[in-house]
Amino acid sequence: MDASAKSFAAQIWSAVHGPPDAVASLRFVGAGALPSAFAVTDFAAGAIAAAALALAEVAGTRGTVTVDRRLASLWFATSLRPEGWRVPAPWDPVAGDYAARDGWIRLHTNAPHHRAAAERVLGRRADRAAMALAVAGWAGEELEAAILAEGGCAAGMRGIAAWAAHPAGRAVAAEPLVAVERVAERSRPRWTPRAGRPLAGLRVLDLTRVLAGPVATRFLAGFGADVLRIDPPEWQEPALEPEVTLGKSCARLDLSRDTDRAVFEGLLAGADVLVHGYRPGALDGLGYGSAARRALAPGLVEVCLDAYGWTGPWAGRRGFDSLVQMSCGIAQAGQAWMQADRPVPLPVQALDHATGYMMAAAGLRLLTRRLADGAGGRARLSLARTAALLAGAGPAEPDAAITPEAQDDRAPGMEATSWGAARRLRPPVVDAGAPMRWTRPARRLGTDAPAWAANPGAA
Repeated sequence: MDASAKSFAAQIWSAVHGPPDAVASLRFVGAGALPSAFAVTDFAAGAIAAAALALAEVAGTRGTVTVDRRLASLWFATSLRPEGWRVPAPWDPVAGDYAARDGWIRLHTNAPHHRAAAERVLGRRADRAAMALAVAGWAGEELEAAILAEGGCAAGMRGIAAWAAHPAGRAVAAEPLVAVERVAERSRPRWTPRAGRPLAGLRVLDLTRVLAGPVATRFLAGFGADVLRIDPPEWQEPALEPEVTLGKSCARLDLSRDTDRAVFEGLLAGADVLVHGYRPGALDGLGYGSAARRALAPGLVEVCLDAYGWTGPWAGRRGFDSLVQMSCGIAQAGQAWMQADRPVPLPVQALDHATGYMMAAAGLRLLTRRLADGAGGRARLSLARTAALLAGAGPAEPDAAITPEAQDDRAPGMEATSWGAARRLRPPVVDAGAPMRWTRPARRLGTDAPAWAANPGAA
């Protein structure tokens, strides 16, 4: 299956304007595949490989870049293995797929305000059984629109052909996989790669949440970047924090307060890379539009993510991996493949994870250019466009299941997370010219002060 993984990597590498001959240096190890209608394992390996190629380019290393397909599959689920404690359940009790009057719809209610929005439409519901009764009386598209109008998150199930014919689907299909834009402002780079720990001293301001953006910045932290994640005062991700805060500092700011805005502006002025998942126009509404960001940080490398693309009628629509799978036909294709009586999603949240590694690749490619001429740039990605890449590759070829996880799949040593001791899987990047490792354990959101590391070279 190496050819399929390399094909995904080559398409992503081309999208971030990487030199084509670099793909020849890729090597994949590890047998088997996750069970799916789609080539999820090769997709995972290809996305990680593209990010590893970009890292090797920044580091100036030569030679083979090796990615383990099997470990890539496991990392697309979770890398953390708690010792004597449990990660909280990932889903709210009423989140999930429901049968509407004319088809299936998925409600995403993990955030309290998203559950409240759904319940303003459907009424307060204590459990899935009660919610199912409420949903059953609605037409799917009407319920989807009503929940979205309340500020919630929902997606009716569409097939691949229906999505391709939908105005939003057509708009997404016309967008590039990664939209890369150079900017005129230049600055003298404060950071240059370091031997052995290539991203040490690189300042990455992380304004992302569930899940692609945190995966991108975790990758950068794995090669030494000083990643500072900023969350609003009350935001929590209890099921994800132990997985995605690895290697990072985590602070909170309230951008409605003048004092916190001043701190944020100082952090942005000191950043090399900004990664955010705000919908189009959201940062403008906070007073930090594109021109303001460039004025504060000339030469900034910016990587932006949204769910449903940057053009068309659904640009700016709230969404998550599981909802995009419903909208764009992946869940229905899984249902047909399994001959099931309900939607069948991918075995892992592959749109999120793959987009995260693509974001890392895009940011690193822009850094490579900035090292040459001092100019920053911006890359824009979306979960829906990533879904088109996966679905466009066609059905998965038959392959054996990946072998069960064993003790030697885990990295040596114990990680002292904020929740207790844990082990991590070995990194999926076997060789990119520098070791992939994290020096800070996973921590709770808001643990740290909103400041750059005093000694970033020690990362």
